[in-house]
Amino acid sequence: MNIFSTLEAQCRRSLLILFAAGLVFWSSLTSLLPTLAPYIEEMGGSKQQVGIVMGSFAIGLLLSRPKLGYLADYKSRKLVVIVGTSVAAIAPLGYLFIHSIPLLIALRIFHGVSIAAFTTGFMALVTDLSPIDKRGEVIGYMSLTTPIGMAFGPALGGFIQASAGYTPLFLFASGLGLLATICAIPVKESPRLPVVNPDRNQSPLKAIGQLLVGPRLRIPTLLLLLVGFCFGSITTFMALFIKSTGVDLNPGWFFTTAAIASFMTRFVTGKASDRYGRGLFITGSLIIYTLSMFAIFMAKSSQSFLVAGFLEGIGYGTFLPIIIALISDRSLPNERGQVFSVSISGMDLGIAMAGPILGSIIDEIGYSGGFLIAGVVMLVAVMIFITQSGKDLAHSLRFATGRERDIYALETKD
Repeated sequence: MNIFSTLEAQCRRSLLILFAAGLVFWSSLTSLLPTLAPYIEEMGGSKQQVGIVMGSFAIGLLLSRPKLGYLADYKSRKLVVIVGTSVAAIAPLGYLFIHSIPLLIALRIFHGVSIAAFTTGFMALVTDLSPIDKRGEVIGYMSLTTPIGMAFGPALGGFIQASAGYTPLFLFASGLGLLATICAIPVKESPRLPVVNPDRNQSPLKAIGQLLVGPRLRIPTLLLLLVGFCFGSITTFMALFIKSTGVDLNPGWFFTTAAIASFMTRFVTGKASDRYGRGLFITGSLIIYTLSMFAIFMAKSSQSFLVAGFLEGIGYGTFLPIIIALISDRSLPNERGQVFSVSISGMDLGIAMAGPILGSIIDEIGYSGGFLIAGVVMLVAVMIFITQSGKDLAHSLRFATGRERDIYALETKD
């Protein structure tokens, strides 16, 4: 991590504070991953209702991202981060008092605002503070907050629920959200140019639509949607799938294994993508993520589930920071909040679709069949990137295999 020693003291301090806030934030959110779906099922929810409630989380993301992107660009990145951590502190308390499916849907929508706000503000801040020629490396290191949080959060959440019950679990998640808010307060934003001649009469949704149809973001957003669908399938149904097989495995260990693999890969791929290009690593990550879906489909033992989790962690841990770096390359500093809100909305939509769609499929063909469908979705994602990531097929193939630069990258100095 020698890159951090080359940064100015204030910049380095802000990044370290952001890292701490991100670590605690993701620990709060992921502590509910192996426990919330079984909790809903214990309340009498069907598989489809479990999917709807869990998927409602992404509705909050989708509805709030446009405004949050504007707020990050026009007002403050840090303010948006604090909005996210504050919601993460408040929402888990609602699970203590709400016991009906409709109200749980509403609460999950509210809880979804936490990720929308935190990821938009966090990614914009990190990109603002990163040197252009080392952007992939810095983003790769800073994105370690997610796998580290996922390494501790699910295991702790599963342990607390098993040993003490749901009430201490929800209090624990809320406390971590509060701690993340406290950590974020001292962050200092880097100076940046204001938005030039902003059209105050233009709605955020219209601005986002204009960005989305352009060649810079269309394919990255579509890839995030497809990966989000598969990721949402895992976060919603993995705990129930493992339980249904009768395998003696705490579902939290699947997520912990994935997080460890994700942690390991991010040390290498971010820096390497600065040198060899983003396309090669995005292609590789999509292929590995495809293999992980098929591995889940075939899993029949604790070992096979953990191998699948390891593959999932490598694929996701490579894909997300590199696609964020790609989006950063394709954005101007004064539009970065909106650009991230557009692109990551693809993943939000994918996650929102996963619960109800895959829930219906699982009702018909079972959990294994559902993850077979997810594997096919990832195969489609691989083909789209290889053939559509550039201005034409030839350029797309060269970019996707690391033989040509990204023609949509904007060479600017922040």
